[in-house]
Amino acid sequence: MTTHTGTPATVEYAPEQPARLEWAKHAPEVYKAMVRLETAARKGLDHTLYELVKIRASQINHCAFCIDMHTKDALAAGESVERIVQLSAWDESRHFYTAKEIAALELTEAVTVLTDGFVPDEVYDNAAQHFEEAELAQVIAAITVINAWNRFGVTCRMAPGHYEPGQYN
Repeated sequence: MTTHTGTPATVEYAPEQPARLEWAKHAPEVYKAMVRLETAARKGLDHTLYELVKIRASQINHCAFCIDMHTKDALAAGESVERIVQLSAWDESRHFYTAKEIAALELTEAVTVLTDGFVPDEVYDNAAQHFEEAELAQVIAAITVINAWNRFGVTCRMAPGHYEPGQYN
C-alpha cells in the first residue's frame, strides 16, 4: 500500500494477544506424552495426507497456532499453495485432491465435528475402501491427536506466526 505521494504507507495491525497459559511448561509430562502420541500416530502415514488432515482439523477447530504450524510444514515439504488455500473448501474443490485424500478429509471432518454424536457409516466405509485397516487406524489416530493439540491451542490462546517449519520435529 502506498500513499498518494508514492511513499509506503504504514500499516498498523491489531496487537498480538499473549498466550493465556504456557501449558507445556506447567504440565511437562502431559506435553511429553502428547509428543510421543504424535510420533506414534504419524508412523506409516503419507506426509502430505498427514499435513492435510492436520490443517483441515485445525481450520474446523479455529486453532490459528496449528494452522500456522501445519501450513508452514506442508509448504516446506513441497505442498502447493493452491491445495492449501482450497483446503477450507475442499468439498467444492475436490479436483485438487486424490480420492484417498478426500476420504481422509471426510473422515477428519466427521471425527472432528461429531455433529450427530458418531461418525456416519458412509464416511467410515469410504475411508475403509481407501485405506488398509492398519493405515486407517493411523489416520484415525492422527485426527484424534490433532484435535487434542487444537484443544490446547485454542484454550490457552497460543499465538500463531512464530513457528518455523520443522521446529518441533
